[in-house]
Amino acid sequence: MQDLPDDPAPSTWEDPIAAGAEGPPEFAHAGLSFPVLHEEAAAEMAAEDWALTEAIAAEAGWMQEILARLVEKPTTLGNEEPGQAVVREAIRELDLDPVDVVMDAEALRAHPLASPFDWDVDGKANVVALWEPEGGTDGRSLILNGHIDVVSPEPRSQWRRDPFVAHVEDGWLYGRGAADMKCGLAAILGAIKGLRAAGVRLHAPVTVESVVEEECTGNGTLQTILAGYGGDAAVIAEPFGAAITTSQVGVLWFQVKIEGVAGHAAADGHAVNAIEESLKTIQALRVLEAELNADPPPPYDAYRHPIGLNVGTIHGGDWASTVPGECVTGYRIALYPGMRVRDLQHRIEAIVAGIAADDPALFASPPQVVYGGFRCEGYQIEQDHPVVTTLSGAYARHVGAPPALVATTSTTDARMFGTAADIPSVCFGPYAEEAHGVGERVYLPGVVQAAQVLGLFIRDWCGLS
Repeated sequence: MQDLPDDPAPSTWEDPIAAGAEGPPEFAHAGLSFPVLHEEAAAEMAAEDWALTEAIAAEAGWMQEILARLVEKPTTLGNEEPGQAVVREAIRELDLDPVDVVMDAEALRAHPLASPFDWDVDGKANVVALWEPEGGTDGRSLILNGHIDVVSPEPRSQWRRDPFVAHVEDGWLYGRGAADMKCGLAAILGAIKGLRAAGVRLHAPVTVESVVEEECTGNGTLQTILAGYGGDAAVIAEPFGAAITTSQVGVLWFQVKIEGVAGHAAADGHAVNAIEESLKTIQALRVLEAELNADPPPPYDAYRHPIGLNVGTIHGGDWASTVPGECVTGYRIALYPGMRVRDLQHRIEAIVAGIAADDPALFASPPQVVYGGFRCEGYQIEQDHPVVTTLSGAYARHVGAPPALVATTSTTDARMFGTAADIPSVCFGPYAEEAHGVGERVYLPGVVQAAQVLGLFIRDWCGLS
């Protein structure tokens, strides 16, 4: 953070970093970036800006408390409700009313942009709150969105501490979900709390959303869209650090089911090992991965290997002395913005079918490709779109340097707003490390800084008085 100018008075908020503690590199971000050249990035903080950021900084302790409480709720798929209860309580502390937007399996499956799922979503709820305008109607409406769900911390044996016990050390808060993305929810809530404590009045509505299933489908955010929640722009508070994400890939999850022929491991007979045949499938799909990386379109041509084929799960066999007769392997692969999911599915299905055609005698039945979870295309927004330039300006005048504009090789719910509702959307959030990994952590001053930038952006985008 910058030092405060002589007018107004110096800050009363103390940075929680201990003397000599090591933080992230200055203006750090995750991903390759592109320079911001917008004129908004040259503005300076005004007295009213300092007042707002100081009001938000005063909520630093509250943000840390909320974040710790969220991290200590193990909100993996199907277990999101305890975390949503914390969000509801926090929203009530903002003097807003939380509303449950319950998942509707039938409505989701009927929507062309929903990702397929085979698990029960009955009773599962997204939590939404609306801060209504009071000071005028000349602003632009905004959605601030974050997700409550986290991925599994397995293998837990690799963690130094319980991944669902928040631990603070040298200004970093550790735990599963600390980075991805409960820190973003804490920043959103902290920004709203600081602004409301400052007594400001909005000129356009702000919708706060805590959604489920971002890590596997994006259907939680889609459900809020189906429920009628919208805005002139959306910001997802994902932890990309000092960056605004303007481009992201699509993602496809799929399984390949291979049936071999079971038999005794000692017999020299007709048994066919389904696990070994699955390894051949993996190698064949690596050829597709290489093709997708051969000539990446901009901005992904700046990456060495933008599209990765991840072999995420494998289930085969149940006895060491039995040749496994079945193996199911789960994959994740990405696709560039502009690519069609169905075209990628055709290529995958052709590769799998080709393996069986090369030696049909080996297979008890043809391999199957089954889809479940992510099935989404990429999304990007122009770098001179007003939501990008306005957020860039808010960041630059607070931090003293422009943010990076990032193209990411992951996917976020920003694409759901953009593709399902034509709502321009970007990602911006705190600085964090090791998302989905062991020792996941977030830099606590970065949570406060992200909240302050969001507060300034709300003022610039929605209007405050």
